[in-house]
Amino acid sequence: NDQRKVIFSQRLEIMEAEDLEEIVRDMRHQVIDDLVDDYLPPKSYPEQWNTEGLYAAAMEKLALDVPVIDWAKEEGVDHDVMRDRLYEASDSLMAGKAQAFGAETMRQIEKQFLLQTIDSKWREHLVTLEHLRSVVGFRGYAQRDPLNEYKTEAFQLFENLLDGLRSDVTQKLAQVRPMTEEEQQALFRQMTERQAALNAPVASTVAAEAPRQPVLAGFDENDPATWGNPGRNDPCPCGSGEKFKHCHGKLA
Repeated sequence: NDQRKVIFSQRLEIMEAEDLEEIVRDMRHQVIDDLVDDYLPPKSYPEQWNTEGLYAAAMEKLALDVPVIDWAKEEGVDHDVMRDRLYEASDSLMAGKAQAFGAETMRQIEKQFLLQTIDSKWREHLVTLEHLRSVVGFRGYAQRDPLNEYKTEAFQLFENLLDGLRSDVTQKLAQVRPMTEEEQQALFRQMTERQAALNAPVASTVAAEAPRQPVLAGFDENDPATWGNPGRNDPCPCGSGEKFKHCHGKLA
């Protein structure tokens, strides 16, 4: 219940917020904190850093192509300097996106990504908790308290959910971009061609359903005397291509 309250409280806050820039920036900075701690452990020396791993992670999670390997070689650069430079680079990138999309559109994109990701992560979490309940039940036979086991692991799973939420939202926002004019034109052509392909079989079917026949000379649909003497299964003298019994023969 406590986890549900946290998630639904966050969701309500996002839905009611007019400006989500601060929320997504805090998420992004926490992702950077985690990346820097993973690849450049605190109190470690620069020669112990995995700068190649950090570069790859920054590209994947933040869409940042920044020279972290060269930064690490500079005199006086430490863990905090590397983190702050990634903050600055990511903030600049996202500010550029907001300008390209327009502030209002960017806020809508942020809200959509946040709500979709929260809902998706929460559904996955509920399924995982259900599985955990069944697994923990067996641990009672091993002289372990199932309730304590469940609470401990459920808490860790919830922490993982929040970490995943921050990471996924940050990555999605880093990768989104407006379509270029060329991409818009290509998409329009693709949609036009697809619609034409869908319409073609319909048009050919309609054309094949009722091939026109020559109209009987002197035919007057208001004067049955001009219709000749067609059999019920003969083509209608009006030239419709249908059998007489299904066309003007109904009126005869």
